[in-house]
Amino acid sequence: MHFALISKILGLLLVVFSFTMMPPVAVSYWYQEGGETPFLISFVLTLALGLALWLPFFRNKAELQTRDGFLVVTLFWSVLGVIGALPLIISDDVPVGFTDAVFESVSGLTTTGATVLSGLDFMPKSILYYRQQLQWLGGMGVVVLAVAILPMLGIGGMQLYKAEIPGPMKDAKLTPRIAETAKALWYVYLFITVACATLYWAFGMSVFDAICHSFSTVATGGFSTHDASMAYWDNPWIDWTATTFILIGGVNFALHFAVWRGRSLLVFIRDPEFRFFIGLFLIYTSIITAGLLFFHYDFNFADALRHSAFQVASFSTGTGLTSTNAAGFPGFIPFLLVFTSFIGGCAGSTGGGMKAVRAALVFHHSIRELRRLIYPNGVFALRFGRQSIPDRVLQAVWGFVGVYITISVIFTLLFTMTGMDLTTAVSAVAASLNNLGVGIGEVGAGFANITDSAKWMMTVLMVAGRLEIFTLLVLFTPMFWRQ
Repeated sequence: MHFALISKILGLLLVVFSFTMMPPVAVSYWYQEGGETPFLISFVLTLALGLALWLPFFRNKAELQTRDGFLVVTLFWSVLGVIGALPLIISDDVPVGFTDAVFESVSGLTTTGATVLSGLDFMPKSILYYRQQLQWLGGMGVVVLAVAILPMLGIGGMQLYKAEIPGPMKDAKLTPRIAETAKALWYVYLFITVACATLYWAFGMSVFDAICHSFSTVATGGFSTHDASMAYWDNPWIDWTATTFILIGGVNFALHFAVWRGRSLLVFIRDPEFRFFIGLFLIYTSIITAGLLFFHYDFNFADALRHSAFQVASFSTGTGLTSTNAAGFPGFIPFLLVFTSFIGGCAGSTGGGMKAVRAALVFHHSIRELRRLIYPNGVFALRFGRQSIPDRVLQAVWGFVGVYITISVIFTLLFTMTGMDLTTAVSAVAASLNNLGVGIGEVGAGFANITDSAKWMMTVLMVAGRLEIFTLLVLFTPMFWRQ
């Protein structure tokens, strides 16, 4: 374990992160709010801490090893989550304590979007912008984590994607690949964000709201500048734009890069995970549209389709933006929406959940086992697209799914011990572990009123869900720390 190198990397990250306190200062100055001080203080403190960690080891030339990668990515989200809470703690305009501030910050950086704040329509724009920026920066980190790092660490079957990413392949050395891949992916991420913001502005949002909501849409984050979320506008053009870009954010960013490089949309069609993901989206949307019409909910067909597609895209990718009061939908619909978040978006996306590729592999493996029951002597190779899936990948996927379900059950029970009813407890697990951010039951309007112990458990689940569980769990095994 190269602790000096880890300190150097973490210090450099904090130095870079400190400068992200400057845009909210500019926003406060532009709108003449006088709220620059919390961000300037946070900038100085973060920069000082970063330099203290970086300077003693800046000459260290050791190579980052795979085992170091587990600790670095965990510290990245954990430390930045606490540091990101500083402006919220210092500001007099945000009535939160340490627990709520860390909850809000981690929720933003992990692109969860669960909030303890209300009265957003009356908050300073610098604070509103900062929350949105946290999500967007977190989304940038998630893209690199999901595309460049997790496949190298072999988390839950993600080694499937090792061969699909541009850049040099070195199993023991992570740094060259991360640097090369990150640059390409961030260009794609920035382009999609600009396109989303432009369309939001064209369809009626202010420039400020368009920028802020493009951050939360592409990052599949879920924070909004209004308590009503996207329902504030009740604009079909804005809703369909959001649905489209949420789905784009829920697709593997390596695919977006491949489409840009090859100038062909056929890359999407050829990808089996993309087809599975879009297929589920169409099925869920059809079911919920039919359900809303069947229960005679207050929508005509066009509105039922629009709100169904929006909510399915938002819930299934773990975004959490809403175009209407989805928790008030009749019958089974709110529970189906929460269920969709457990499958989640595609691997390599900013989406949450177990990921569509794992759900697809579990589905195809189950079909293969059924065929074996009918034809005991048959030989059935399991293929996913053009790839033949080895048993070790299936074992990793099933292991991940098993641990995911186990943790969901354990934390559901723990949440009920804090006073939540069962529906609310399941919703809280989905909101945090799946990085969904929005809930039903008692947390349908937000998470301000749950206990501090429940907030800390949700904070841990947000980080665990973002790091795909095993990245965090491996740190608690004795063998990880042995030389």
